[in-house]
Amino acid sequence: MTDRVALYLQDAHDLRDGLDYVRYAEERGFEAVWQAESRLVRDAIVPMAAYASVTERLKVGSGVINNWTRNIGLLAATFLTLDDLAPGRIICGLGAWWDPLAGQVGIERRKPLTAMRETVEVLRRLLALERVTFEGEFHQVRDIELDVVHGRREARHVPIMIGATGPKMMELTGEIADGAVLNYCVPPEYNDEALKQLEAGAKRAGRRLDDIDRPQLIVCSVDEDGEKAIDATRELLTQYLAQQPHIAKASGVSVDVVKQIQAILGWPATHEQIKQAKHLVPEELIHRITASGTPEQARAKVQEYVKRGATCPILYSAGGSVKTLIDTFAVV
Repeated sequence: MTDRVALYLQDAHDLRDGLDYVRYAEERGFEAVWQAESRLVRDAIVPMAAYASVTERLKVGSGVINNWTRNIGLLAATFLTLDDLAPGRIICGLGAWWDPLAGQVGIERRKPLTAMRETVEVLRRLLALERVTFEGEFHQVRDIELDVVHGRREARHVPIMIGATGPKMMELTGEIADGAVLNYCVPPEYNDEALKQLEAGAKRAGRRLDDIDRPQLIVCSVDEDGEKAIDATRELLTQYLAQQPHIAKASGVSVDVVKQIQAILGWPATHEQIKQAKHLVPEELIHRITASGTPEQARAKVQEYVKRGATCPILYSAGGSVKTLIDTFAVV
């Protein structure tokens, strides 16, 4: 196994339990913790600050926040603040969000590539403590800089990672970002084309593929009872395939299966609806796009993603004990 491994936390636990998980992950040699911000359930920034405050070495990343809903000045100030709390340990993971959720809160996701390019450029310049004027299509700022009166008045080295899924966003990531947060619920072979796209973008910027970090989210359910682990993953996939169609498309799931699940699930989905629809998720799909089963099965599947170019597995516990997952992949 790789000696780099990270933990992914979302909302399926009490936030205070998350503090215990990240401390334990740090003890067991994990490199980083990434906090999700996808559905309208849990903000990423508050947990990130909490995780940073109870750890000493663990890197803390947003996995990922969207580039539409935070003003660019506030976004830069937020990550400057996090870097004040945990110098050199903060990672900014950005994503282009997804419909229908974006549209339901009034965001028109037009020209996502242009919007992401502008966000990364202005954010990077502000974190470098430049005085910035920028007249773009999505960001217009005039003569602004981060107002550091008290604290470290120095450029902040916050890696900017893009959670890309589609080929055009993947190429852009290779061109402008420090790394790609490769998506979950995709088979390992998905990475083959993703790496080609990253490399094409990197070449445009005079870089190599190896200059682009490639941590990858991986749904991972671990239990000595392999069937129990698989059933936990089935419930998670039921929700994600219905509510995040871009993931369903990338994982090659039948449109008919997605429509059948969507016909049962509401928004937000209830636990009863998920239980009603979960039989529609075939076990073959679970084994193909997640690392679920016994510890040995989970480790073997994660290794497939590493062989296909993932530099650091980011493990998303689909159910069961998070500490068991950490122990299964512990580096120390």
